[in-house]
Amino acid sequence: MDADVQAWIDGIAPEHRPLFDRVHRLVLRACPGATVELSYGMPTYRVGARRLHVGVWRHGVSLYGWDADAGADLLSRHPRLLSGKGTLRLRSGEAADVTDGELNALVRASLGAGRPAR
Repeated sequence: MDADVQAWIDGIAPEHRPLFDRVHRLVLRACPGATVELSYGMPTYRVGARRLHVGVWRHGVSLYGWDADAGADLLSRHPRLLSGKGTLRLRSGEAADVTDGELNALVRASLGAGRPAR
């Protein structure tokens, strides 16, 4: 990981850092070959042409660029996560309701783990 990404991560508010670290760990576990760079001012995980952006906002962590099919499954169980078109917002105080398995499925689908890019 380059110094700019690490500096961005180091600047995360302490109340949101555990949730960001959880998502970061899940992404790298699901897609060990993913690279991380800053794009649109936030860490972006890339596998080939696929990207998943992970940002931090005042209440938690947001995901952008996720797979709509996998997102539909996740949103059927957690509809409150959707915030506008293409944005999933995980609130730090409520993120425990979303399992690692659910996030892992979203990450794998979004970054194309185990299937070719569309």
